[in-house]
Amino acid sequence: MSEPSARRLADAQYLLLTTFRKDGTPVPTPVWAAGLDDGRLGVWTVTDSGKVKRIRRSGTVELAECDRRGKPLGPAVPGTAELLDVEGTRRVRRAVARKYGLVGRIAVGSSRLFRGDRGSTGLAVAVGGA
Repeated sequence: MSEPSARRLADAQYLLLTTFRKDGTPVPTPVWAAGLDDGRLGVWTVTDSGKVKRIRRSGTVELAECDRRGKPLGPAVPGTAELLDVEGTRRVRRAVARKYGLVGRIAVGSSRLFRGDRGSTGLAVAVGGA
């Protein structure tokens, strides 16, 4: 997908991240996402979430702008998600906190307080699978 699409998605308030079960069934989840320095989108989630398990099996995802309840606001684009290590997860947390301001800092801080550094995992999503 083109760079403007990645930028548009990075600027969206919420994204619908769709992962896929083994049988191909789509599982859409509204998430916060922030642009990373390398052009990918950073998503931050609970380490033992279903989406982490599905991405561990296959990084194939779809992304679309959505409202806070997950109603798509535009077409979905393909992407490839990668689970990040502790340092990568820290970069995603910083990007999310920066993008979402006070609410983002509270969410990130609360997660670290209650789950610790390894209780959440960062995902890096390349739009278009690149």
